[in-house]
Amino acid sequence: MNQFIRKKPFNFVISVVIGVVTLGVLTSVKAEIDPNPEQVPTPKFTSAENANKLKLPVKLPTDGKSFKPNGLNQSNKIPVPKARGIIGEDNRIPMTLRKYPWSAIGRVAGITASGGEYHCTGTLISENVVLTNSHCVVDNKTRKLNQKIWFQPNVINAEVLDKSDVATVKEVIYGTDFTDRNSVQNDWAVMLIDKPLGRKYGYLALKNLPTSAFAKIPQQLFFVGYSGDFPDSRKPRYRGFTAGPGWTAGAQQGCSIMGEEQGILFHDCDTAGGSSGGPIIAVIDNNPYIVALNNAEIKDRDGKGVVNLAVKISNIQRALKGN
Repeated sequence: MNQFIRKKPFNFVISVVIGVVTLGVLTSVKAEIDPNPEQVPTPKFTSAENANKLKLPVKLPTDGKSFKPNGLNQSNKIPVPKARGIIGEDNRIPMTLRKYPWSAIGRVAGITASGGEYHCTGTLISENVVLTNSHCVVDNKTRKLNQKIWFQPNVINAEVLDKSDVATVKEVIYGTDFTDRNSVQNDWAVMLIDKPLGRKYGYLALKNLPTSAFAKIPQQLFFVGYSGDFPDSRKPRYRGFTAGPGWTAGAQQGCSIMGEEQGILFHDCDTAGGSSGGPIIAVIDNNPYIVALNNAEIKDRDGKGVVNLAVKISNIQRALKGN
């Protein structure tokens, strides 16, 4: 998906959708912060239905409080340039802040089962656990598990604060392998990484809000994702982003959850390939929370209507309860 279409109020149900387009993206650009794949171990994979049998070294967070490290400034706003120069209806701007909570969001990247490189988006939800989509760890077409996965925190123009902060993924719990009919609803994954990055970058708690509550906060949500089409350094306003698309997150302030059907949330945040796993964030009592997880878009039968999808936090919490 390389072009944005302003999302319209939906008047169709999932059963009439002709296809679901997930939002990971293959990549061929190599950056200095990418680890040597030969030195990255293959993670251990466990389906959500078997997660209660695991004995993980950490307790998986399903609720609680977000964490801002001491000494890390917080900003509950996205910096808007003086001359926004919005291209069409694209409301994204480059995320250039290393402040909390944006510091907790990063790139999920790795090697697929077929050997291709890809990236998505992920967010620290505890010291060493990252939240993303299932289709960022499992190929939703071949249903094969990815070979290697790593997490690059708070990447800006292909740079991190410290190259040693790039973490490898040791274990993965995934919500779906795309063989079940509820794969869209369960398109989430949590990943145990080998470094306690949350102590340095902070982390965001999950918060389940009833769908009715979103109607009370229209155009007040934030979205951040490493879209594969943004920022385009060929355009004058983005020439400073020399690493090219997918190496600086696109951020949007003022999007909304539009409703729910069949256990799936609909939202109007601007997304593109690579933004899969990006958090939809609400600031409540000055504390940021992940209130939904971006995962796909749908089109109706005539291909004219487009709406973005998000995983409900309650689906994640229910599956991880007891871990």
